Amino acid sequence: MPDASPLAADTAQEPFPGRVRSLLDELDATSGASIGRAAELLLESFTADGIAHVAGAGHSLAMVCETFYRAGGLAAVRPIWDPRVLPLDDALRSTLAERRAGVGRGIVEAAAPVPPDVAVVFSNSGRNPYPVEVAAECAARGVPVIAVTSARASGLAAPRAATTLADHATIVLDTCVPPGDSLHPPGAPRTAAASTILAAYAWSRVLAELDDLAAARGVDLPRWTSANVPGGDEVNAALLERYRSRIPELTGGREGPSD
Repeated sequence: MPDASPLAADTAQEPFPGRVRSLLDELDATSGASIGRAAELLLESFTADGIAHVAGAGHSLAMVCETFYRAGGLAAVRPIWDPRVLPLDDALRSTLAERRAGVGRGIVEAAAPVPPDVAVVFSNSGRNPYPVEVAAECAARGVPVIAVTSARASGLAAPRAATTLADHATIVLDTCVPPGDSLHPPGAPRTAAASTILAAYAWSRVLAELDDLAAARGVDLPRWTSANVPGGDEVNAALLERYRSRIPELTGGREGPSD
């Protein structure tokens, strides 16, 4: 059922900036412990030479981009996705593909994750077949799943799959985004979606926690460096060499870094 916390009721009439800040606070309170567990799980995977397989569909693909090949981000990340779920060249097709049974399972079969890998799946409602299948198939392979989703949105979303993304997750990061995603105007929201803001914040909190854990244990994480700072190209070239055979999306199938 959707969360009907006092904080949600108290902030229903706030202007957009205040509602976003309140949701960030609610995410901290609701998912703070889970963020720490997610960081621990990722550190265990990376120290065992695993990689994180990251998935999403529709606008959740923005979060897949956020995790992949990003300055300050983790190099041991593989985006797994079907081009049909990208809305930029055929929006209607992306909606249909996300709801079609078998598409999510197919991308996991192609990527073939195995322990000690980890999966991270982003989906605001977590009710469409695509993210549910990705999570279910990864879990069936013994690969733990971190779900970034909203329990509140999931509770009121149309049940297009027999289960939800959260049902197959080892760890759930609840973004607390309300049903419908939009936050403005107060009382009758119809615009200004918040799911990307909250999901990006949750992921950045995971990265910060992961960095602290790694530093405390003397672990050097594989992180991309901005190509616009001295030495960045050299650091990134070494990471490309390390991961290109396991993350083909880094080079598009080429033998070396892009020209």
